[in-house]
Amino acid sequence: MQKILVEGGYPLNGKVRVSGAKNSAVALLPAAILADSKVMIEGLPQISDVDTLSDLLEEIGGTVSWKGQTLHIDPSQMTSMPLPNGKVKKLRASYYFMGAMLGRFKQAVIGLPGGCHLGPRPIDQHIKGFEALGAKVTNEQGAIYLRADELRGARIYLDVVSVGATINIMLAAVKAKGKTIIENAAREPEIIDVATLLTSMGAKIKGAGTDVIRIEGVDTLTGCMHTIIPDRIEAGTYTILAAAQGEKVLIDNVIPQHLEPLLAKLREMGVSIEEGDEQLLIQPAKRLKSVDIKTLVHPGFPTDLQQPFTSLLTRAHGTGIVTDTIYQARFKHIDELRRMNAQIKVEGGSAIVSGPVQLEGAKVKASDLRAGAALIVAGLMADGVTEITGLEHIDRGYEQITEKLSNLGAKIWREEMSEEEIEQFQNS
Repeated sequence: MQKILVEGGYPLNGKVRVSGAKNSAVALLPAAILADSKVMIEGLPQISDVDTLSDLLEEIGGTVSWKGQTLHIDPSQMTSMPLPNGKVKKLRASYYFMGAMLGRFKQAVIGLPGGCHLGPRPIDQHIKGFEALGAKVTNEQGAIYLRADELRGARIYLDVVSVGATINIMLAAVKAKGKTIIENAAREPEIIDVATLLTSMGAKIKGAGTDVIRIEGVDTLTGCMHTIIPDRIEAGTYTILAAAQGEKVLIDNVIPQHLEPLLAKLREMGVSIEEGDEQLLIQPAKRLKSVDIKTLVHPGFPTDLQQPFTSLLTRAHGTGIVTDTIYQARFKHIDELRRMNAQIKVEGGSAIVSGPVQLEGAKVKASDLRAGAALIVAGLMADGVTEITGLEHIDRGYEQITEKLSNLGAKIWREEMSEEEIEQFQNS
């Protein structure tokens, strides 16, 4: 096991390139199951989630190989093998195998998913969608069993806006007979990305990116070439890092519209942001002004950027209130930031951050992916050295984060943990 060490106080300068979107990648790979010939996806991030999903595709009979930056998936020999446990348990997004395998084979057995611990993440909306399309869904020994004689288009209203359910129903519906309408659908850019891939395969989908998606079922889908969108959360994280500790940072391979709520808040704080074609130039203010943020479903402020943004607020003058309406359990980073001298108190679903304070290096632990990003932001601003454990979370969503930050001038490196440290980490 490794830990990340960050020596704070060094300014960031230069250019960083954003990788492909993790939240697209985890749906694009399962979507390939629906094709009857080779699917090529260009620009996927080389992160552990992509490795896990590639292994799962091979487990059910697919062949998966990298050629440069492009992943080649041949789904022609896949079978409806049950995936009750093992790698499926490792990440939440393995639930996309449900929709894809149901769409292709009319049956699937998938273990209940894992991933970051952010409180309950019910899949009741996914199941409701599958049942509306004609599947019988049962939960047996911790695995979901899906069976259908045939899938028929249906009108499905989602009670809560859910990216996972929207994509999963889309995957199941593209080969169903007749027309499916998903109402109150999520509108994230990643949904448009998955719809673009499916359309290139021959699916008939209208309205992706709006709250009503219409799908006309087709009999067959063929392989295609697809380029993934850039990761707006990674881009947002580097934008926050640049605002916190940058002098002049150019962020490359970014779609600025995807980051509008974040950029608006940073401008409100006094950060200078120039938008170019697929680029952002960030220059921080001498004096940052505190702001309030409230996370909302897209196109609101993304919950995935709430944690790194909280770290930035410790540097700002005044009091900022951070309210997370999406995941109430997403404040596990706050105790760790307090160890680093942050002045933050949690009241209900909000964190109240007072600043500015000088953060101090400490030993901290990433409890989930974006908490890890928050601790790296804090470590770069802190006085002294910060030691971060829990890297398996960070490596799920950030490709080569230590290398990218080192190239910007950060003092950040990885070290192997001693046996004693591993034992302490596992018991903590």
